[in-house]
Amino acid sequence: MLELIEKELYEHQKAFNKVVEELKFYIYTAGTVCVESLRAGKKIMLCGNGGSSADAQHIAAELVGRFQKERRGLKAIALTTDTSILTAISNDYSFKEVFSRQVEALGEEGDVLIAISTSGESENILKACEMARLKGCKVIGLLGKDGGRIKDLCDVALVVPHSQTPRIQEMHILIGHLICKIVDESF
Repeated sequence: MLELIEKELYEHQKAFNKVVEELKFYIYTAGTVCVESLRAGKKIMLCGNGGSSADAQHIAAELVGRFQKERRGLKAIALTTDTSILTAISNDYSFKEVFSRQVEALGEEGDVLIAISTSGESENILKACEMARLKGCKVIGLLGKDGGRIKDLCDVALVVPHSQTPRIQEMHILIGHLICKIVDESF
């Protein structure tokens, strides 16, 4: 078991090193996009499935509440949290529309959608990105592997170059925290 733990930690370290080498400029850019939107009185919307859903909620909470420093609450909403909306849209339309319908209703020009997908292929996330673009929102992708089809719909694509979902998710929450840090320092 100790060898297994060491191997997993080494894989985490390799993923972390890739993020440092390849993504720091894009993380800065994503943070800047969020700051500009929030300063303009706009909001950050977030969506994801499974563990990525939890990350969406986590990041929204850091923005609305606080991350590390005292500041005013900022406009952010995880599109993954209202079970009545989620079940109604899934039932009346389809699960593929569960986030795009919310972006259609809530999104405004100048808002930001942070779309989280470890594969870059989640159909409901893809549709949310398409709707965000139609509404004039900026799209930031927290993606994995090669970024999938979602990568092409992003203004800023943060693609963790790894094939294992757990390593991608670990880097996504780190990147989310770095974006929150940029926001904190700007307000």
